[in-house]
Order: sequence, then structure tokens, then C-alpha cells
Amino acid sequence: MNDAAILLVDDEQSILELLMTVLHKEEYTNVDTAITGEAAIAACEAKTYDLIELDVLLPGRSGIDICPFLRQTTNAPILFLTARTTDFDKLTGFAVGGDDYITKPFNPLEVVARIRSHLRRYLASASLLASEAEPERLSGRASAVYDYGRFQVDEAAGELTVEQKSVSCPALVFQLLLFLCKNPNRIFSKSELYECVWGEESLHDDNTVMVHIHRIRERIEPDPSNPRYIVNVRGLGYKLIQNEARRTHSS
Repeated sequence: MNDAAILLVDDEQSILELLMTVLHKEEYTNVDTAITGEAAIAACEAKTYDLIELDVLLPGRSGIDICPFLRQTTNAPILFLTARTTDFDKLTGFAVGGDDYITKPFNPLEVVARIRSHLRRYLASASLLASEAEPERLSGRASAVYDYGRFQVDEAAGELTVEQKSVSCPALVFQLLLFLCKNPNRIFSKSELYECVWGEESLHDDNTVMVHIHRIRERIEPDPSNPRYIVNVRGLGYKLIQNEARRTHSS
């Protein structure tokens, strides 16, 4: 039995029933549903979820509209489910906080595979942070902090600080930034970043990495349109510039 908490948000009852059936067969039993954006927000305020499947075309407030509100309460993966297939729609979903995009009609087994993949990474990351933080709390050992002057990345605490202020950072955005901090001044292609951070082949889906890079820049760059930390090397990929950055420790 898998006790990961999942929220399915869709106004089509047949889709909810189909996904519930397939998830239950895969032994995901802690699954809740909502049919409106307002109900989804209320559910996330009342309970902590490990993953959210969110339909874009909800009655009233759309999935795109409510995603930023969900991000105020959770860093869990959000998978958009929609009939819209244009790149603009996909980029919009990523820009407001989504982690994946599944188009209708869909194969329910593919949806469950995506859910399983995102849950594996998210729960593994949360478990790693907890296991690292607890020994440090008990033993007093120092934890690694990557200090770039304007911003600091605390690996064990899973925290991003920009100009002495804590900045909310979704799990995959934080993991991508942390990976770059661990490998400064090294160029990575989009596919390499996807494979290293997402843990699977990109299948030529460059948009996901591009959007997550943009979300990092919005948080750490003084001017995201003219980045000085995470730069694009034309034709090659991205790298995090290390000038006077230093790896320090916090007790």
C-alpha cells in the first residue's frame, strides 16, 4: 500500500473515476478529489498533499488561475491535465508553478507512470532533507551552504535566501538550482540538466528546463532579463557563474 497523499482536480467525474480506479490498482489509496478550483484550494489548506493533478479548464477559476494560490501552501509536484496542446499553453502552465503537462485524450497508465515518477523524486528529496537535517540537529554538525553574496542555498534545510529574505522555491526549482550550485562554471545542455535533475530522459522536451531556469532567475537575479548568475551559452546550454561565490557551513 502506498500512503502518498494525492489530490485529483477535474470537473469531469468520469476522468476522476478512471484515475481513481487505476491509482487504487497501483495501491495508491490516499487519494482525494475536487471538481472546482475553490474546492482544490480549500483541500490544500486543510491537508498536505504529495502530488496534485490539476485540470486546466475548470468551471469558474481555471487551473492556471488557482495554481499560484496552491503554490502558497505546497511545493508538491503539480501535473496539469488539459486538452490544450500549444507550446504557449504549456509554457503558461509551467510559468505559474506546474511541474508537468499531460494532454487529453490520455492513456491512464501514462498518467499513473508520470505520477509515480514525480512522487518518487519528490518524496526521495523530502526524505533526504529530513535525514540530513536530523543528524545535524542532534550532533551539531555543520551543513553545506552555497553562498553567492546576493543569494544563499542551504542544502540540508532546503532553503533559498535572497538578500537576507527567505524565498519560496518549489522542489524541482530548488533541486535544479542546487545542482547548478554544486557544479559552477560548468556548461550543461538542456537534456543533461533534465536527466540529472528530473532523473529521466528528456525526450526532446526542452521547455521544462527553460521554464525552470526562468523561475530560478526570477528569484535570484537582480534583472532576470539580463542574468548575471545563470547564463545561456548559445548552442551549448546553461551554466552558473561562480566569481566570488563560496561554499560555507552553518552550524
